[in-house]
Amino acid sequence: MAMARRRWRRTAKWAAWVVAVLVVLPVTLAATALRAQYAGVAAPEATTRGRDAFWLGHAWVDGRRDASDVAALRRRIEGTGIRDLYVHAGPLEHDGTLPPARRAYPRARWLIAAVHRELPSVRVHAWLGDRLVYEPGERGGLRLSDAAAREAIVASARQVLAEGFAGVHLDVEPLHSDNPDYLRLLDRLGPAVHSRGGILSVAVHQIDPLPDLHTVTKAVTGHHKWLSQRFFGQVARRVDQIALMSYDTGLPTESLYGGYLAQQTRLALEATGPHTDLLMGLPFYHTDDIGHHASAETVRAAVRGIRLGLTREDLGRRRFGMALYVDFAATEEDWAAYGSGWGRRDRS
Repeated sequence: MAMARRRWRRTAKWAAWVVAVLVVLPVTLAATALRAQYAGVAAPEATTRGRDAFWLGHAWVDGRRDASDVAALRRRIEGTGIRDLYVHAGPLEHDGTLPPARRAYPRARWLIAAVHRELPSVRVHAWLGDRLVYEPGERGGLRLSDAAAREAIVASARQVLAEGFAGVHLDVEPLHSDNPDYLRLLDRLGPAVHSRGGILSVAVHQIDPLPDLHTVTKAVTGHHKWLSQRFFGQVARRVDQIALMSYDTGLPTESLYGGYLAQQTRLALEATGPHTDLLMGLPFYHTDDIGHHASAETVRAAVRGIRLGLTREDLGRRRFGMALYVDFAATEEDWAAYGSGWGRRDRS
């Protein structure tokens, strides 16, 4: 019995060492690397290029907002680097169509005219999206492998541009890396939007922090959190603006999150050509769950991490900005962190 207990203790000890080597050690090394990414000082020139964007909720086009809200919006963003407003005009139906304008976004024309009057240099885009489905028989979402659905999305883009929107902002999730149907959609969508003088932008997932991590997580958990850097670049080449949704990371501290964003900024800059605006997302919301810790994913940490990544990788890049998500959850602290760290064009 005593010998059996000793063998059990030895086995337990070896198991603990295996766990330490295979799990704890890599996590510790990764955390150390991210904290190192967050160290240092961003260059003073790492400030807004006047190409930032702001996601706005559906209330702006369905009648819940009025002239006083537009005036408040002007006071909020005037003098910052915000040039583009992504206004929720969807969602798309699961077949890619949009309801008629009078049902989907009845106050769109009013909003566009009001913004042009109050903020003449700011552009208003139609934010369209839906949940993607992939498995045969799976319902409750949009299937990009359906060519008819892709054509319907193109028709929906034409519909919102006819209402006076400056561009189409597409956000469909979860987007699987290396999805050829998504690239086929962009190949059709880009020319359709440009032929009407519009701007095509997309919101996409984060880039593999380690090579082929998206493949590993897909095989082990079925989760599609990351895109390959190669696929990110393929998407970027097909659009005018690409917004990396750099939040919902699950990281527990500001230093880890900020270091992660410094890395994401570097990877995105490497993949995005000079003719596309690269926008890094800022978390202007404060939910707490397993994927998003509000105490860690702060605007302060995000801005600092992004500025560090820009400083190290491509400080002179002009087609770069930050995208603020989302208007109805933003706090004064969020705006202060954005303005003091990045978004005031006239700051010293």
